[in-house]
Amino acid sequence: MTRIPVLTRREALFLSATAGIAAATPSTMLASDSIKTGAHQEAGTLSTPRSAIAKTQYGRVRGFLAGGVFTFKGVPYGQNTGCENRWLPLKPPTPWTDEYPAFTYGANCPQSLHPWTAIEQTFIQDWDDGWLSEDMLKANIWTPSLTGSRPVMVYYHGGGFSFGSSYELPSHEGAQMARNHDVVQVSFNHRLNVLGFFDASDIGGSAYEDSANAGMMDLVESLKWVRENIANFGGDPDRVMIYGQSGGGTKVTTLLGMPSASGLMHRAAVQSGGGGNMPTHEQQREVARVMMKDLDLAPNDIGTLQKMDWHSLMSAGNAAIAKVNPPGSGFFGPGLPGHPRAGWTPSIDGKILTMRPFFDAAPEISKNIPVLIGSVSEEGNSMSSIPTETEWHAGLAKTFGEEKATAIVTTLKASYPHKEIATLSYMCSGRPGLNSLYMRNNVVKMCGLKHELQAAPAYAYYFTWQTPLFEGRPGAWHTSDLQFCFDNTKRCEQGTGNTPQAQALAHKMAASWAAFAATGKPSVPGVAWQPTDPETNRTMIFDNECRMVNDPDGNARKIVLA
Repeated sequence: MTRIPVLTRREALFLSATAGIAAATPSTMLASDSIKTGAHQEAGTLSTPRSAIAKTQYGRVRGFLAGGVFTFKGVPYGQNTGCENRWLPLKPPTPWTDEYPAFTYGANCPQSLHPWTAIEQTFIQDWDDGWLSEDMLKANIWTPSLTGSRPVMVYYHGGGFSFGSSYELPSHEGAQMARNHDVVQVSFNHRLNVLGFFDASDIGGSAYEDSANAGMMDLVESLKWVRENIANFGGDPDRVMIYGQSGGGTKVTTLLGMPSASGLMHRAAVQSGGGGNMPTHEQQREVARVMMKDLDLAPNDIGTLQKMDWHSLMSAGNAAIAKVNPPGSGFFGPGLPGHPRAGWTPSIDGKILTMRPFFDAAPEISKNIPVLIGSVSEEGNSMSSIPTETEWHAGLAKTFGEEKATAIVTTLKASYPHKEIATLSYMCSGRPGLNSLYMRNNVVKMCGLKHELQAAPAYAYYFTWQTPLFEGRPGAWHTSDLQFCFDNTKRCEQGTGNTPQAQALAHKMAASWAAFAATGKPSVPGVAWQPTDPETNRTMIFDNECRMVNDPDGNARKIVLA
């Protein structure tokens, strides 16, 4: 019997608001990592020495030292964005004279919290909603040393442009990358949803001309912060890799097309996202007009909006989006064709963004930046759905038609005879939400657009490692690759089991990401990459056996293109 599907927060918000859509030893890992699944009694190494003090352009910050890694959390890179600062360009922090205590994560941008709908999903994802405040412009840094010149890996979190945070998932913690792969790991929080992508230009005047893309301009400022400060944390400002998963991947492709971000990054990785079909400036203005009318406010009443609590703002904004957007497909995700939909997302304003990067074309301004693009095999995992084959086929037929449904079922069953029907349905189903075959098509499309520039290469990957938990039913779900490219299989053992196979794969994958950050080439011992091209669609498979394959799941992905 099929369990009733319930949309996750990620799915529901995308549907309403998107524009498209060497390993440490076991004792070391226990002593130095925060492990949510159990306490331990082994001796630790955490301390707060005077040596854990770094300089920034605004003042000194004091962190802590654990397992050979210096950690700084919640470092300000901008002022509070609330009240009179709403929708204005980021204002630099007020310099401080005392040491800033950078010991804990900062606030997350106000947002809807997780609904915790499927217990098994909650278990394997292990989300952390954190706390919410408009004073959220904070950075987190992990480094093996405050001296030296290491590659810098800047991660942007997922959640579309509506929710999520730098520490939403335990996989995001960067100590293992610093400890095992000799990089400086960095992450940021920034403005999201109505607080980051509301077009207030007609309401507040010229000071708000960039308000519709304020959340993306925060990310440009975060990269400027890296350029100015990362050397004091042992990082090389001339070797900066940006990467992100899901909505974070679209943040990466957007940055690659922003003139204001040019020169601030040198490599980029796009994971299960990218290439958003962004709306026009006029579409976003229409949302603002409808919202002001619904709130019964004068067209220029910016003051009332800045005093309003964010819950009311978000509710009014989401209602306006629903009115502005025509009824559309329940499928969401990057790269999908069709008329762009207004919502909490960057928009084409002719200044900050002049094109839809990696949707219309690969940006000329970033042609010399190598990119790494990929997806996972069960993007549409939803453990609240366990269909029979008959139910799976019926759902596919409703969406794709009988002929395509039969072809999809036949092809995926032949390709993966040992997978459960439910797991196969997470690769492609008729339900609303993410779809692995759509995502594979987007990877191929974006790599092809990059190849057309005939400049820096694109490397493609496909993460297919199947979790042993729950008899393997979850497969490789949306975000599962993060546990491996951050080398965090112990911290994420609720998803990985932290098996020897998981540890081995994580070391290879994290080493590839670190090598790419260092050189622009992801090859490491045991993982020999080749750039992809439109003729072969060469792709690195990340599984217990890592290998290059031409166009994995090509037959299946082409069915939904027909």
